[in-house]
Amino acid sequence: MAIRSRCLNFKQFNRVTKQEIVPIPDVEGHVIGVSVREGVQISENGELAWIKASLILDVIKGAGTLDAYTTHTFLGGSTFTTHTKGTVKATPAGAPSAAKWTGDIIRGTGLFQGIKGTITTSMKLLTPENGEMAGKALSEGILVYTLPSK
Repeated sequence: MAIRSRCLNFKQFNRVTKQEIVPIPDVEGHVIGVSVREGVQISENGELAWIKASLILDVIKGAGTLDAYTTHTFLGGSTFTTHTKGTVKATPAGAPSAAKWTGDIIRGTGLFQGIKGTITTSMKLLTPENGEMAGKALSEGILVYTLPSK
């Protein structure tokens, strides 16, 4: 038996730590890519978590789709993993500028064992600085979940 749903707002800051981009020669500016973003999440209740997201991108001139798996690891070692899909928007110059996605919690460990729920996130992509593979990102979102009763 599950307890009532809970909502948790959060903010994240992350950066690309790995990336592979492959051009597709069908139309100008079409690429597919795989990237890993890592960073920190702070929830409205003050809890901190490390996040690691593996993304698959399919974009034309910076806009297109994404498919991601993200693991949130809390300071006590408990984790949950989400699978999300969404869209990437671009500036008129073709630089990715924002993204939005939604999805489901697919696994939890420790305090999150048996978690069920959804996640919705929006991200603002910052302009890359010298030497960066891609810009850092600021995200905010909401997690709606239930945990089994103990």
